[in-house]
Amino acid sequence: MALYEVVREIQNECARNQMRDVFFEEVETGDPAAYVRSLLRDEKDLELSVEEDASGEITVYADCSGMVQKFVFTRI
Repeated sequence: MALYEVVREIQNECARNQMRDVFFEEVETGDPAAYVRSLLRDEKDLELSVEEDASGEITVYADCSGMVQKFVFTRI
């Protein structure tokens, strides 16, 4: 298990509002994608995609019925 700082971004779908909701937390997990899946377990049409960059930062995109949330996991 690793300790991560997680930044969660949720795009605002309201017209003329370009802001997004941003949340920060520390999470201990061995599988960031499984962590996101557990958070969104009630979503019926959940699709996840995972990207890892050279520095080890992991980005998980969660598409929930057309609304995309972005989770960025940075190891602490």
